[in-house]
Amino acid sequence: MARYTGAVCRLCRRENKKLFLKGERCYTDKCAVSRRASVPGQHGKARARKSSEYGIQLRAKQQTRRYYGILESQFAKYFDMAARKEGVTGENLLQICESRLDNVVYRLGFASSRKEARQLVLHGHFTVNGKKANIPSILLKAGDVVAVASKSDKIKNVVETMASRPVAKWLDCNKTNMTGRVIDLPKREDIDLDVEEHLIVELYSK
Repeated sequence: MARYTGAVCRLCRRENKKLFLKGERCYTDKCAVSRRASVPGQHGKARARKSSEYGIQLRAKQQTRRYYGILESQFAKYFDMAARKEGVTGENLLQICESRLDNVVYRLGFASSRKEARQLVLHGHFTVNGKKANIPSILLKAGDVVAVASKSDKIKNVVETMASRPVAKWLDCNKTNMTGRVIDLPKREDIDLDVEEHLIVELYSK
């Protein structure tokens, strides 16, 4: 299965924005964006050049897919799905990304990062509607129930650590039973991603 295996902090530095890819570390002074604000690479500290229209659109797309940990081909597929749905294409795209199983596991507080959520799902630690689910890219819908299949100490520790982190309001979480339910698919105001999604639509529409 294809996945990014490089240093994730480089991705945040490249986008000059916290993408919260390393869980709790991103909330401390050890965060790479806080310590080394320059773009990675030998020319990272060079004088910044003015971005072109294409460059601005590209950065919006890269930020979004890196935030959710999605590779290029999968992201393009999601865009095609979003374009076919009724409504605003950009908002549809973010809604699709948010409804992935690994993202829902993260939003419920069962993992400290989306990367960890992806790994836990791959290892079969969760069920969806009572059935074992080990594919991170499963798209959930309203009414679906996610539960911890194997109540390992690792997941219990994560849930305790993430107890103070608010759960997305489009989800209902029972941390005692380690279950969560999708109340409804998120609207744009429910998604805390600082990106102008219309730029992604413009990029793919060329």
